[in-house]
Amino acid sequence: PASGPIGKNMPLQSTARALKKPLRLDDEVRFLRSWIEKPLHMGAVMPSGKVLARTVARYVDVNATGPVVELGPGTGAITDALIAHGVEQKRLVLVEFDPGFCALLRERYPEARVIQGDAYRLEKTLSVLDEPASAMASGLPLVTKPMLTRMKLMRDAFHKMVPGAPFIQFTYSAV
Repeated sequence: PASGPIGKNMPLQSTARALKKPLRLDDEVRFLRSWIEKPLHMGAVMPSGKVLARTVARYVDVNATGPVVELGPGTGAITDALIAHGVEQKRLVLVEFDPGFCALLRERYPEARVIQGDAYRLEKTLSVLDEPASAMASGLPLVTKPMLTRMKLMRDAFHKMVPGAPFIQFTYSAV
């Protein structure tokens, strides 16, 4: 058994669970409410799971120096994984359309740059970048958009990144 106030008379495994961050049930409620209000604007009904988030984060080089752009971070599930992977918060540029999610992101990640804007207009939205991005992660609902809109997003994203930088995309779909 571990010692100390939390772990007193508790097995070590239980102590580790007690020290973990609590589940964010309120994030799931926020997501669901936003999805009900605007289903085609939301990439998912619920925040991304931990396995997906860790998988996305693994593609980002923590030793690169450029910004890491996240398109559609929502409540920050992928953002948390990027930080846990070793990406410094000050390197993060979070592009979110929903003003409520932007306020939440600014509160949770005070060192990150949160941009309230349209990811489908990247040339304008990311005009504030001082240098090309070293990676871009996107949870945008691409399957709900016309093919030309998707192609423009990809073209604009690659123009905003250093050559060879990864563009990581995940999309949920009913089919």
